[in-house]
Amino acid sequence: MVLDDIFLVSTASLPPWLGWSSLTIIGLCVGSFLNVIIYRVPLMIAAADRLSSTETGGPQDIHRFNLWLPASHCPRCQQTVAWHDNIPLISWLLLQAKCRHCRQAISGRYPTVEAASLVLTLVAGYYFPPGVTLCGVLLFGWLLLALTVIDLDCGLLPDWLTYSLLWSGLLFNLHDRFVPLSSAVIGAVAGYTVLWLIVMSANHVTGKQCMGYGDLKLTAALGAWLGWQALPLLLLLASSLGVLMIVLLNLLAKKSLNTALPFGPALAFSASVLMVMNQLDNLSGW
Repeated sequence: MVLDDIFLVSTASLPPWLGWSSLTIIGLCVGSFLNVIIYRVPLMIAAADRLSSTETGGPQDIHRFNLWLPASHCPRCQQTVAWHDNIPLISWLLLQAKCRHCRQAISGRYPTVEAASLVLTLVAGYYFPPGVTLCGVLLFGWLLLALTVIDLDCGLLPDWLTYSLLWSGLLFNLHDRFVPLSSAVIGAVAGYTVLWLIVMSANHVTGKQCMGYGDLKLTAALGAWLGWQALPLLLLLASSLGVLMIVLLNLLAKKSLNTALPFGPALAFSASVLMVMNQLDNLSGW
């Protein structure tokens, strides 16, 4: 495709170390921004819910807290984090996982997300040449990483992220980038509808809410990226992974087999496996 050719021509003369250095910086910076999303989006949703359920306060209460404002700060002592204390991975190690001001521990989740983003970026850069496909794979992986951590932390799949994943999937497939556009559109509709029918049936049989609507929206978004043909295998893999986790928790942590687990991470992991398998098959066929 034309854009891929432009990417290849513009990067062909660059030394390999420059490409890998660029990917490393991008992966770490995106990981740092994903930490902001993971921490702030649930708080912004909670603030919006409080505002909608009470007559006190005003819109300005939400606008003061968003992805950009206030500046990064310690949630305990409220001190602003200086730029040299906000370097992905490095600052956490230099500060020995403690705030410079109050010396309270900094969660290991921050370097974990940054490291995961870095690994994801480098692995994608290894398998895919510079181009639109690589950008799509990276966006797909980054959004799923943020959704996974938020769901594990809060049991929440924010509309902001699931809708971003949905619309970006359709946009990338406008010219059949990953799957034909018709397959992507049907995948989005079928992903939501099929899972909705399953959930409604399960709710009726069990008499309780078995799954949140965020999982339905996430499945629709994954259908937009992977196409409707991937949905049966996606749901089979995700369900099998969910059952495996429940059994392991029962055996290792003595959790009940009725323990509720977020389904988003299982969907995200299964979708990532399918995306990689499909794209590697496409590359091997070139």
